[in-house]
Amino acid sequence: MRIIVFFDLPNIYAQDKRNYLKFRKYLINDGFIMLQESVYSKISLNSQQAQLIINKLKSKSPKKGLIQVLTITEKQYSQIEYIIGEPNTKIINTDERLVVL
Repeated sequence: MRIIVFFDLPNIYAQDKRNYLKFRKYLINDGFIMLQESVYSKISLNSQQAQLIINKLKSKSPKKGLIQVLTITEKQYSQIEYIIGEPNTKIINTDERLVVL
C-alpha cells in the first residue's frame, strides 16, 4: 500500500513557519519521500500499518492548515502518468527499500 500526504500549511508568521518545517521534517524522518512540493508518499505493508501511520500523522499535525491523506495500492500507484517531467530515479521508490523486522 502507498500512503500519500498532501498538505497546505500557513507560512506567514514565524510560528507558522516553525510548524511547517517541523511537520515536513517529521515526514522526512518517518520515511516519507517527496513527490512534489507539499506531496509526500510512504510505503506501507498493509492497511493496519497504514492506519497506524495515519494516526501518528494526526498526532504530529499542526493545528492550522490543510492536511489530506490518500491510501492506495501499489498497483494503483504504478499507474501514475507523467504528463511533463520524469520520475526521480535517484530515489528507490519501490518496496525494495522496505525493511521487515
